[in-house]
Amino acid sequence: MRPLWGPVAEKSNSKRSMNLLAIAVGIKQKEIVKQIVSKFLENDFVVMLFHYDGVVDKWSDFGWSERVVIHVSAINQTKWWFAKRFLHPDIVANYDYIFLWDEDLGVENFHPRRYLSIVKAEGLEISQPALDPDKSELHHQITARWRKSRVHRRFYKLKGGGRCDNNSTDPPCTGWVEMMAPVFSRKAWRCAWYMIQNDLIHAWGLDMQLGYCAQGDRIKNVGVVDAEYIVHMGLPTLGFSDGNKLSHGSPEYSLQTKHLSDSEQLATSGLYKVDNRSAVRRQSYIEMKIFKNRWSRAVKEDKCFVDPYQQPAVHYRR
Repeated sequence: MRPLWGPVAEKSNSKRSMNLLAIAVGIKQKEIVKQIVSKFLENDFVVMLFHYDGVVDKWSDFGWSERVVIHVSAINQTKWWFAKRFLHPDIVANYDYIFLWDEDLGVENFHPRRYLSIVKAEGLEISQPALDPDKSELHHQITARWRKSRVHRRFYKLKGGGRCDNNSTDPPCTGWVEMMAPVFSRKAWRCAWYMIQNDLIHAWGLDMQLGYCAQGDRIKNVGVVDAEYIVHMGLPTLGFSDGNKLSHGSPEYSLQTKHLSDSEQLATSGLYKVDNRSAVRRQSYIEMKIFKNRWSRAVKEDKCFVDPYQQPAVHYRR
């Protein structure tokens, strides 16, 4: 933050923050976000809050809200929409690491500074904290915490389809993190930012290609940190219905009634918010297909591109 006038007050013992936490938030998760933000501020992070519900003023009762936190607000937008528009690599070039997190994460067993010390020691360019398997909603087994481990870089699935073992070299067996709580080095973020598509706001499919941003071997430079772990609560956010009536001036009301006649709109005076999570998920799958097609087309059209992870062709003799 900078003053409108006068000299900048510098504390003699202050240290310039070199890391950034950017997190998409809604007012319903206020207390959870408070715990996350407080812990990161205690460890000299800069914090940006992306308000997807447009509610900013109700955060002012936290001392840090107006003093040290940067607020950006846009209705019903994802963290990837915000990141593409407000976290350009040149803008965040002063930060060593960028944490781009969801809001429904428990950080009781997570310490940001210790986490970064592990990341640096292990040479991880892209990482995430492991998830407590007993308390978290798990979507991918590779994210589950390994007890008595500091870091793991792969997981094992020895039965059924999509097997993963020590010989596996492709994500999601190895070289992969979930998009819920990724952590990027400065160089990795510069690469990843350009992969984020301006019009694909859910970023599905991006996770499978992040290894190309690992600044080297994705098997070594991408990993899950077990020693500092979090809880994924799996709370519904975007597209969730809370059962409240829609006000006539709200964006949601306008969206649901824009194709109705005046008499039909009058009949919707008791209209309630609807649960659009299934539609959000459907859109995410659509975007993933678009992203994959764009990637395939870009690889085909770029004659100078050499895929470091391309599997060698196998020729069989009759």
